[in-house]
Amino acid sequence: MSGRVGTNRSAAYPFAKLRGGSLRLVVMSHVLAAVAWPYANGPRHIGHVSGFGVPSDVFSRYMRMAGHDVLMVSGTDEHGTPIQVQADADGVTPRELADRYNRVIVEDLHGLGLSYDLFTRTTTRNHYAVVQDLFEALHANGYIVARTTLGAISPSTGRTLPDRYIEGTCPICGYDGARGDQCDNCGNQLDPEQLVNPRSRINGETPNFVETEHFFLDLPAFAEAIGGWLDQRENWRPNVLKFSRNLLDDLQPRAITRDLEWGVPIPLDGWRDRADKRIYVWFDAVIGYLSASIEWARRTGDPEAWRQWWSADAQGKDASAYYFMGKDNIVFHSVIWPALLLGYSGEGDKGGQPGPLGKLNLPTEVVSSEYLTMEGKKFSSSRRVVIYVRDFLERYDADALRYFIAAAGPESNDTDFTWAEFVRRNNDELVAGWGNLVNRSISMAAKNFGVIPPAVDLTPEDLALLEVARTGFTTVGELIGKHRQKAAIGEAMRVVAEANKYLSDQAPWKLKDESQKQRQGTVLHVALQVVSDANTLLTPFLPHSAQKVHELLGGVGTHAPMPEIVEVDDLDGGPGYPVLMGDYTVGARWESVPLVAGTVLNAPKPVFRKLEPTVVEEELARLGGDS
Repeated sequence: MSGRVGTNRSAAYPFAKLRGGSLRLVVMSHVLAAVAWPYANGPRHIGHVSGFGVPSDVFSRYMRMAGHDVLMVSGTDEHGTPIQVQADADGVTPRELADRYNRVIVEDLHGLGLSYDLFTRTTTRNHYAVVQDLFEALHANGYIVARTTLGAISPSTGRTLPDRYIEGTCPICGYDGARGDQCDNCGNQLDPEQLVNPRSRINGETPNFVETEHFFLDLPAFAEAIGGWLDQRENWRPNVLKFSRNLLDDLQPRAITRDLEWGVPIPLDGWRDRADKRIYVWFDAVIGYLSASIEWARRTGDPEAWRQWWSADAQGKDASAYYFMGKDNIVFHSVIWPALLLGYSGEGDKGGQPGPLGKLNLPTEVVSSEYLTMEGKKFSSSRRVVIYVRDFLERYDADALRYFIAAAGPESNDTDFTWAEFVRRNNDELVAGWGNLVNRSISMAAKNFGVIPPAVDLTPEDLALLEVARTGFTTVGELIGKHRQKAAIGEAMRVVAEANKYLSDQAPWKLKDESQKQRQGTVLHVALQVVSDANTLLTPFLPHSAQKVHELLGGVGTHAPMPEIVEVDDLDGGPGYPVLMGDYTVGARWESVPLVAGTVLNAPKPVFRKLEPTVVEEELARLGGDS
């Protein structure tokens, strides 16, 4: 694959067009798209990718097209008790289980066309080193302290139960579905032993609580700094900001180590060689954004290039960072991760010195989605209320799922995925709307001219439609930049609807006489120009079909670059693994590109597949017929 190296990536898109067609120099910035890490204890379902996957890719693709230097990173989260429990059940080692599902998830995200600069994993030696570096710096600055606490132990296995694998009744609000780390009902931070009637989510047994020594992150030491930072956040989704501020009211020290054999070793004398103590998975997973950025820089030839997105000094002065996840992960990204970054930089209540990597940038925005349910129920593999990404892509097009998530996903409210609604949107909007516009405009031009005809003597109606399309670049782009993707794709589809109306009103198929040939050609040229513009507007959402439409219009080369699966060796001598990377310096810009009259056109093939109504019954039957 052709990788990007260091600071040369920005040179790909130095200009953007103004409405009148003149060029201006764009002030480019470095944009970090930090995407939640899918857990590698099983395949991911469509509810997962609706929260972290598709929204982050739409944003990243748009920002690249608009001229920004984007670094989109993530990987599989592979440590913790759930991996150990699943490995035991499957009769394999934790590493073997992680290897299996790392590959499955990589292949699934590749199938969706998610344009990661690097999708890696948390079991690399590079990741271990970065995690241990942050731990040591936080410890040296006094933000990590040892204390004796109560640990939840499974009576049947003797292993530690992670906080999130313990449920019970919240002692504050009485909610019966509270977890051992927080109550989603009232938002308060909890410890497992505080729950009323605690039980293991693994097997329902009541855990034993025993004294054990662990290291804790002194979260209260960051309350003032995080509060001041949150007060400066603008344009966050209101639910995210409100939830985050509420968490500051009762911050407590939080355990960052566990009695466990599987995880990152604790890098302190007297602890580093212990087989029964490891760094808690939630601590090492959020550091993955930084370690993945460092790995990307090392793999692409400039080991220091990551600093352009991360350094809180001159190297990262133009950088912004957007974190994408589901709402159950807000606390880790709006409170805990900022605390780690502040503590590493020596900026909490206790002060301190920055670690070896220097002062690090805080998130610009935490972009959290709500939950996606399925046929009115929560996703549940055990109850067969689920469809995995892989199974979906075996039967349906990736862009059909991407469209549903963008147009009807859980952007700001919980949303229900139903097969009836999926089929309706695919057939009525993608096929009958966008697909129909592409097919009939190119078909008529190919049949009557064989090429893109010239436009002569544009009428007010022609100019009005062209202006609608051109205006769409500003409207749609601003909405994507504000993480309002539902509204953005709605505006793009409005351009499609206007173009379909224009064709119906102008009826070029009726312009059959030789005296009408020039007008027919002009109408078709205008329609094709708007098809081209609409295709660019839809490219962040529908990259697979965007490439097809580009080629149907006679375009050559890459319009919507795609990720590649690359087999790599561990940079520091560990086992090899697959990663997602890609060359995204090629492809369309966020602008209207005039079509060239005379470009050869061929009769088009359908871009989207119409789904039969029987799909609904077939899929409900796969769910067990009781949904």
